[in-house]
Amino acid sequence: MNAFDLTGRRALVTGGAQGLGEGMAHALAAAGATVVIGDLQTDAAGAVADSLGSGHGAVSLDVTDDESWAAAIAAATEQLGGLDVVVNNAGVEISALMTEISADDVRRQLDVNVLGTALGIKHALRTMRPGGAAGDGGVIINVASVAATIAFPGIAIYSATKSAIDRMTRVAAMEAGKLGYGIRVNSIYPGLVPTEMGAGLASDMAELRLFGSAQEAVEAVVGLTPSGRLGEVADMADAVVFLASDAARFVNGAGLPVDGGMGM
Repeated sequence: MNAFDLTGRRALVTGGAQGLGEGMAHALAAAGATVVIGDLQTDAAGAVADSLGSGHGAVSLDVTDDESWAAAIAAATEQLGGLDVVVNNAGVEISALMTEISADDVRRQLDVNVLGTALGIKHALRTMRPGGAAGDGGVIINVASVAATIAFPGIAIYSATKSAIDRMTRVAAMEAGKLGYGIRVNSIYPGLVPTEMGAGLASDMAELRLFGSAQEAVEAVVGLTPSGRLGEVADMADAVVFLASDAARFVNGAGLPVDGGMGM
């Protein structure tokens, strides 16, 4: 049997209506999993679910809201007939120099990236642990960033939130193990990918006058990357499939860099 085969697994992907999340949903489905997309962009999430084929679905989810999480994960579990994988992918990035940070922008990134992931871990553990609605164990995969491991200008708060995801991942893995939940908790650290968010970040670097142009910012990232290129959505999505699969059955509490060596 192929250790990467996810046939029979049921997965919820947050922020799956576009970008990395959409790619992760497609990769999980291609590996055999049935996927529900959790997103505030319900029309786009539904379109992605439809593109995956029959049996897949979408639920409305505001990751910053506890009650929304409870309702979404219950709906996903009911739709799928269980739950084995939760991917906490939803996130936002707002660039700013340290001298110009806005309290509202800081709170927004903390709410979506830190609180959103924390609530995702909470409800995934409650659902997949013994006695939960889908109490057969499972896998939680959190999406951090190479920004958690390097000092790149203009993204201090974003970097801090992604560092927080790293710490939460490791603590959650330890708690789940100590309490016998049968749930692995890992994270990935994507490098820069030319999605809408990635392109926006490069443009922000030029607007902040940290680089002469968005292209110069991209070239700087490539120059820091031993693999000599930007990441692709498929690079990140395949890493999620690996962590969700039995090939990663003894990988727990880990942060997997998928950054071409940029953060080494």
